[in-house]
Amino acid sequence: MISLTSPVETWAHRVPAGVKLAALSLATVGLFALQDPWHLAIALAAVVALVLSGGLAFAAEAARSLRILLPFLGLIAVWHLVTGQLAEGLAVALRLLAALSLANFVTMTTRLTDMVAVAAWLLAPFRRFGLSTRALELSVALAVRFTPSIARKGGLLTEAWRARSARRAGWQVVMPLAALAIDDAEHVAEALRARGGVEPPEFTG
Repeated sequence: MISLTSPVETWAHRVPAGVKLAALSLATVGLFALQDPWHLAIALAAVVALVLSGGLAFAAEAARSLRILLPFLGLIAVWHLVTGQLAEGLAVALRLLAALSLANFVTMTTRLTDMVAVAAWLLAPFRRFGLSTRALELSVALAVRFTPSIARKGGLLTEAWRARSARRAGWQVVMPLAALAIDDAEHVAEALRARGGVEPPEFTG
């Protein structure tokens, strides 16, 4: 697994995690409310300006982490071009790129422990009814931590396939990627068991 927080310090690192996550939620809702490609292009430009405010080194790192989206966005564009819905396809691509770039910005400037702390705060009312939220908090942490790791390994498998075959990689990399994901999950499960499980027992002196 890899650390998602950028080592390049920016002003956004000092903004509280709750504020950033709330702003991300509102901005995402706003992006999905927009339908006009021109409006979405302006929104994307604003997101790009936000990322650039962290400096060129930070922006370059953010761009590298989003390269995996390019084939997917290209597929969307080709599909809508074939079906004669170019404007709709452009809107979908711009919306996804803006939303994911914004989410990536928040992830890169927020420590995982701070994200989990926000999740714990949001789930606090459930604990008043005697419900344990530890498993859900851990799920949030693992999802945030594992997703880019699995995506990175998928990219490596695709590159390995291209080095051995002239054909485009497709379902051939699904099983190896699933095996890698299961292997990672087993390692995490072993680590959790070694620490007493999701709900470690409380020791009383």
